[in-house]
Amino acid sequence: MRPMNMKYAISKTQLFLALVVAMTLCLAPAAFAAVPGITGATSTPTFNLTAQTAYLNQPDGSSVYSWGYGCSVAPTGFAPAAIANAKCPAMQVPGPTLIVREGDTVTVILSNGLPTAAGNTSILFPGFQVCAGTISGVSPTNPAGTCTPSATDGVAGLLTQEAAPAGTVTYQFVATAPGTHPYYSGTQGDLQIEMGLYGAVIVLPASVPTNCTTGLAAANLQVEAAWGESDFRLSQAAYDHPKSCYDREYLFQWAEMDPSIHRTALAQVTATAGCTAGAPGCSLNVPTEPYHPSYFLINGRSMPDLMDPNYAAEYPHQPYNGNPHIHPGELMLIRTVGQGRWQHPFHEHANHVRILARDGNLILSQSAPATDLAGILMFDTDTTPGQAFDGIFYFTGRGLNWDMYGHHGGTTDPYGDANAILPCVPDSNGYYTVNSSPPAPVSTINYYEWCQDHNKPVQVAPFGDVAAGGPATLPDPNIFTNGAWYGGTPYLGPDATLRAGNPACAGTKNANCALLQPSNTQANPANERGWAFMWHSHNEREITTNNVFPGGMLMMLLVDSREFVIDESN
Repeated sequence: MRPMNMKYAISKTQLFLALVVAMTLCLAPAAFAAVPGITGATSTPTFNLTAQTAYLNQPDGSSVYSWGYGCSVAPTGFAPAAIANAKCPAMQVPGPTLIVREGDTVTVILSNGLPTAAGNTSILFPGFQVCAGTISGVSPTNPAGTCTPSATDGVAGLLTQEAAPAGTVTYQFVATAPGTHPYYSGTQGDLQIEMGLYGAVIVLPASVPTNCTTGLAAANLQVEAAWGESDFRLSQAAYDHPKSCYDREYLFQWAEMDPSIHRTALAQVTATAGCTAGAPGCSLNVPTEPYHPSYFLINGRSMPDLMDPNYAAEYPHQPYNGNPHIHPGELMLIRTVGQGRWQHPFHEHANHVRILARDGNLILSQSAPATDLAGILMFDTDTTPGQAFDGIFYFTGRGLNWDMYGHHGGTTDPYGDANAILPCVPDSNGYYTVNSSPPAPVSTINYYEWCQDHNKPVQVAPFGDVAAGGPATLPDPNIFTNGAWYGGTPYLGPDATLRAGNPACAGTKNANCALLQPSNTQANPANERGWAFMWHSHNEREITTNNVFPGGMLMMLLVDSREFVIDESN
């Protein structure tokens, strides 16, 4: 999958982003995503959840009354383990991500802490045979086990057993299908899901294919470690399939919110406060049509809030962010769930996404060999309500037709910058990796460079020691009017930024020379000079918050040079 030619690599939009927005987010500290969630310590994990009320903070300053799932008691554990400040509040949107392993017998105990007038609530787990009772007899021939229903646990609902006001209900299921799955309320879904009662289940494969822990897959982990990065993955493979290996992963849950529905619910809850369950008038009658959402959410937040850290204090009930980072050559697993009422045409700039599976079902070839993956490459990864998919995305720079590392060639660098004269020896797929001869050092800054473009210039008249003769004339990096995110160079990394600046300062990296750079290139953090690609809904209204741009379903993918450590613990 790695050698696949990078399609859509040099569209006009992306070339603009790569050349003019070669940048760093200098306005705020970097924050990353990973896939945070809660775990069980054994093969029979138990999750104690509650449904409660709280307010969600929005970028326009609004605080919207909502309902959500949370933890009624502290979970057994959190993942990834490298995230130290993890928490699970009593209400969050989306609900806690439940991380289990294939074959686990999962127990979820739900307590109904919603206002009495809201009535019953419940959880559906699509894709699993759910038992409102006890599962026994799990075996290879009976992977879902045998359910013994409980006549006293919860009350019967239209779709599943429900928890009455102040009551509980217990669900059990065997995690038979690896991949990404939704969970959401099965009670008056038009209102309760809209209010925020949804979340995700991630099932890790019981076994990881050998090639996902050896060869290039193992080398990418060694490369990260050489630069001081931790491994934030939940697993090394999305499925027990040799082509489902990945190096980095993110979860995106899509939903929209109509604040008028939430205001109406709050007004009726307030008017019925203290009523007795089942008594006349102790119920809600909230119209959910016509539907006019003005907030468009990824992981419960909108742009720019979703680029703030996981578990940020300013979002006590929206703990998960959405801020993907990647190094060239890494395989990114994108886990996506459509949790709202609308379909969202999401576009990932910089490459297509290869779909691995939908709803935990690998997409396999219908002809020999039947074990081959057959998922399509998608320009827009449409997120359908209630549907989940897993896909692989990567960026290598292949197809740019110029050297994104800013090498000038030759054997010496007149400015003393060793990173400007690094070699690039192609492996059998054309990249500089441990499979090259001689192999690429795991600590080299241009690991996984596409060697065909090595030393190819992009600039006609460069400012620094990058070779001239390319197709583009770039703006003077000392003219700040190019914009707050312009770094003065189209190349990756802080060294390339200096080399493309004042020739007298290239390679010196001292304070006086730094002052000659545009002030915006003094980054926070200091060593990040990446490329930003917009990832956003192609429905233009959905990249606004209350009709104000930018907002909504919009984030920035940051492609970072190897020397920038992607620390997803925040």
